Formats: sequence, C-alpha cells, structure tokens
Amino acid sequence: MKRKLISMLVGAALAFGAGAASAQISDGVIKIGVMSDMSSLYADIGGPGSVVAARMAVEDFGAAKKGMKVEIVSADHQNKADVGSSVARQWYDVDKVDAIFDVPNSAVALAINQLTREKGKAFIDSGAASSDLTGKACSPNTVHWTYDTWMLANGTGSAIVKTGGDSWFFLTSDYAFGHALERDTEAAVLKNGGKVLGKVRHPLNTQDFSSFLLQAQASKAKVIGLANAGGDTINSVKQAAEFGIVKAGQSLAGMLVFLSDVHGLGLDKAQGLIFTETFYWDLNDATRAWAKRFAAAHGGKYPTMVHAGVYAGVLHYLKAIEAIKTDDGTKVIEQMKKMPTDDPLFGKGVIRPDGRKIHPAYLVEVKKPSESKGPYDYYKIRATIPAEQAFRPLNEGGCPLVK
Repeated sequence: MKRKLISMLVGAALAFGAGAASAQISDGVIKIGVMSDMSSLYADIGGPGSVVAARMAVEDFGAAKKGMKVEIVSADHQNKADVGSSVARQWYDVDKVDAIFDVPNSAVALAINQLTREKGKAFIDSGAASSDLTGKACSPNTVHWTYDTWMLANGTGSAIVKTGGDSWFFLTSDYAFGHALERDTEAAVLKNGGKVLGKVRHPLNTQDFSSFLLQAQASKAKVIGLANAGGDTINSVKQAAEFGIVKAGQSLAGMLVFLSDVHGLGLDKAQGLIFTETFYWDLNDATRAWAKRFAAAHGGKYPTMVHAGVYAGVLHYLKAIEAIKTDDGTKVIEQMKKMPTDDPLFGKGVIRPDGRKIHPAYLVEVKKPSESKGPYDYYKIRATIPAEQAFRPLNEGGCPLVK
C-alpha cells in the first residue's frame, strides 16, 4: 500500500512537472508566421518557398514526436511597410503568433523589427538585407540570419575593386535596402582605393531601366553596381544586354543576386556575373540532399539562400524553445544567442549579441552555358570568405546592445 502511494505521488509530481513545462508554451502552441513577398518581384527569392522551408524545419526537428505542437501561418506583405506592420500586429495581438520569419524587404523588416520588440515576440529575418538590423536598429528580439548589405559590399565590392574594377556607378533601388547596399558598397569601394563616379535611384519593381542605364553608360565607369534585387536585377541585366553595355566594355556587378535570378536570366545572359552568397545547394552532400527534398516539395525549384536561412532559423528557434521550455520571444532570442548553431546548410556557427548570425560566405561566378551539367548547376565558387571575416566587426555597427 505504501509503495502504491509513493508511486502515485511520483506520478502526480511528474504529471505536474510536465504540465508546468507545457504551460510555459503560450496557448500550448508554438505559432510561426512566415511573412514574405508572395506575388511580386521577390516571390521567387522567398515567397511560397520560405513556407516550404519552414515546414521542412519543423518536420526535421521532430516537433510532433517531442510533443511540441507547432503551427505555421503565412502572409504577403506586398513590399509595403504599412501592410507588413498591420499583418504583424494582427498576428501578435489576435492570432497569437510567437515569431515571424523571412520578410524579404528591408523597409518592412525594419518596421517588424520595432513592433516585435514592443510586443516581446521573436523576429528571425532571412530575406531582408539592411545591415541596420544589427547596427543602429538592433533589437534583443531580432536575429538577422542569412546575409546583409555589409557582407555583400565587402565580399563582392572589395573583390571587384582588387581585380581592377576601380570606378563605379550605382543603379540603386530607391528604398531602405537599396540605400543601405549602395552606402555599404560605396564605403568598401573607397576603402579599397576605388572611386564612385555617380549614382541613380529607380523605383521598386521598375519595368523600364533605359534612362537609368543610359546614365550609367555615359559615366564611363568600369563597373555598374546593381544595388537592387529580384525582378529589378533580372530586368536591369536583361536591358543592359539589349544596350550592349557589357559588350562595350563596362562590367555589371550584381550586389545581391540569387539562384532564382540566374535561373530567370539564363546562363547566356548571366554568365560571368560575380557576387556573394552564403548558401549554394551544391556545396556538399548535406546541402545537395536537402535541396533535392526542397525541390521535390516546391515544384522542382531549387532553394535560394533565403530559403536556406528560413529553414536553419526555424530549426534553431525550436531548439531554443526545447531547451528553455518557453516560447517567450525575448527569452527565446536570448537562448538562441547562447546556443551554438548547427544545421546541415550553414554548418556550425554563432549568433552575436547584436543579433548577427555568423557563418562563411562564398564569392561565386556564374558558369558559361558550356560549363553547366544540368538545371541549377550555375555557380563556380571563386573564394570562401571565413565566418569571422564575412560580416561587419561587432564593434563597428553601432548596436546599442554591444557593451
């Protein structure tokens, strides 16, 4: 009888402990919101593919087997900061979303960054580029995972100047991302002894680049830096080819180019482009295996580095929740910074106090059509930039969190 009583008490204590742990998960559900451009110029970069990547991470983490209930919702921010803020507020206040992922648009991301801090939630950004997210606008509730404008500028910009491309003209997307990329690339060009001959800014989602390209052509700069992304990059490269700009001797530097952009352009137009990435599907056996699974779930389309960042970010986020038994946003981000990162796509790494995720970057060159062995076999790795060199030094960003 005594043994039976002890057994019942132990069982009750264990049940209470399990209940207390699950009670720390708000509503008993970990709710992840994937906010992206689902229908416009950045849809192939993130978009529906980011939702696929998030679902793969939940599955690979084994949430169901661990008794953790995880739900994923998604929304289109339409590349408008007010729309993104409105969705985020609805998610946080009404729909009980615990964390927002992706957000490929720096203006939207900076708005989400501030709102997330006010609400004590978590924001793990993969798609936006502005280095201000870990600089003057850094937050204890935000992790910037995949890449940023400082990394792109110092990877691509520095490499091109060092190989003779020492005079630049910028074709810049006229919003927060383009401004930050132009700023950081100009600083890298000047630091390496180059000069900037001029710059012109174009509206987001521009269809006709002719007047901008003519100004770039007239500058006689050796390098035309494309401080834009997605559909804007594709259109500017295509129209530059129509103007014969590269044939006439000027080079195009894609400051932010994705695998989906190269696929959209075709190797005949994209060949020779040099740019910086932090993930490529053909890096090793693990990235190849994951990319094949992703493509099978995403209509045959191979993943961009944004998709890889969403996957890795969700995986680490769930590991942090498992470790501390709560989905409180501020506490989870703090735990994510304490734990070393380890995933099959970026390998081992860390998240710094400013929220910057650190991993290697790769200077790549687009293959000639004759060099490609098949669909999505597009890159040659020209150089690996070590993790400690790939991103802005911690003490140079101006982040108030850095003591």
